Amino acid sequence: MHGDAKLANFCFSLDGIQVAAVDFQYVGGGCGMKDVAYFIGSCLNEDECERWEEPLLNAYFAVLKQALALHHPRIDAAAVEAAWRPLYSVAWIDFYRFLKGWSPGHWKIHSYSERLAHEVVSQLQDTP
Repeated sequence: MHGDAKLANFCFSLDGIQVAAVDFQYVGGGCGMKDVAYFIGSCLNEDECERWEEPLLNAYFAVLKQALALHHPRIDAAAVEAAWRPLYSVAWIDFYRFLKGWSPGHWKIHSYSERLAHEVVSQLQDTP
């Protein structure tokens, strides 16, 4: 896990084929949904987040499944997706929570973030 996967922490080749992730504060293990949420949030505006959430998550999990099959064939990719996909919203609203305290007028505080926050809170309240 990168830990701060915003667009500013990535270097792209001129042809856009190669990419490198950099960061001088944190890199470690963990659920990749935090990185996915941070990256999407750093690249897309509110309307684009709504429009592209599902296609981008589908693309992420398709590539993750390929990588797991190649590098860790004993890991059940479907089980990873089943466990991780619902955590995208949790990762997103964790960053949203941070923004609300750090910079209440930040442009990333918008109806997409509010919708995800309400969905996650409702799911948590419905969980016994």
